[in-house]
Amino acid sequence: MIIGLTGKNGSGKGVVADYLKKAGYIYYSLSDMIREEIKRVGQEVNRENLIAMGRKLREDGGPSVLADKVLDLLDIDKNYIVDSVRNPFEVRALKRRKDFYLFCVEADQKVRFERTKERARENDPTDFETFVTLEEKELNSTDPAAQQLVATAALADFIIDNSSTLEDVQKRTKEILLELVKKNTRPDWDTYFMNIAQNVSLRSNCLKRKVAAIIVKDKRIISTGYNGTPRGVKNCSDGGCPRCASFAPSGTGLHDCLCSHAEENAIVQAAYHGVSIKEATLYCTFSPCLTCTKMILNSGIREVVYNANYPLGDVALRLIEEAGLQLRKM
Repeated sequence: MIIGLTGKNGSGKGVVADYLKKAGYIYYSLSDMIREEIKRVGQEVNRENLIAMGRKLREDGGPSVLADKVLDLLDIDKNYIVDSVRNPFEVRALKRRKDFYLFCVEADQKVRFERTKERARENDPTDFETFVTLEEKELNSTDPAAQQLVATAALADFIIDNSSTLEDVQKRTKEILLELVKKNTRPDWDTYFMNIAQNVSLRSNCLKRKVAAIIVKDKRIISTGYNGTPRGVKNCSDGGCPRCASFAPSGTGLHDCLCSHAEENAIVQAAYHGVSIKEATLYCTFSPCLTCTKMILNSGIREVVYNANYPLGDVALRLIEEAGLQLRKM
């Protein structure tokens, strides 16, 4: 899960961030990325330079550049905080991840001013009038490269009022997290196994197509396979298969192909290690070819689940149906 934090200066985003960090969330700040760039060019880190450098980075790399950079750092299996989201384009970029939620932290303006005075960070204004004047510049800009705090807050999924006590803020944050945990459903078994098969396909070195198959029994993976040259033969990507290396048109020269198919390798690997695959389910990123279909039928596999149609697979699919093998396309 990714929690984005936005809010006006002094709203107390750090309080929410600290609570999430203690809960095990990994912290990133878009403002810290700007600070690093300011230091790199030898400028003083202050509020005016932060705003100016943020605008420059967005002008040079696009309005979502900071969010794009942080997305490259995030794994799918961890929880994160992305602090200091200040531009609607950053929100839209982060929302490419379905597990992203934006929290807007709010507090009364005078409360926020007192907080900025207490922290005395990066030349924060020390009088209320200057504080208000600077804030007005940040709130309603129409420049896509500038901070747009009002437009960003309008995209928030949840509002957290931080005008009262620390306990109230933590309580509200906890309530939201519990709500989100209930919303985030786990993938079903088909999706789970097909996602694993798609990752297995990345091991393929075939120059034509990356395909993978996994064999599952009692919701346990018992064999995997991906397409490629046989054991002991030079890899396809190193010239091991003349047909693939010639980039022959799809469907031609198949008798010259030295690569074993993913389904074939999964079945053979099970045999090599003495693992029974009778009554198992085979998940494959492509529907099987005719040769692999015959192997599947004779191996005792009871079900085939596939993701995409193999270009020459019509005969194979009819054979599977005739033999009474369970067949499903995701």
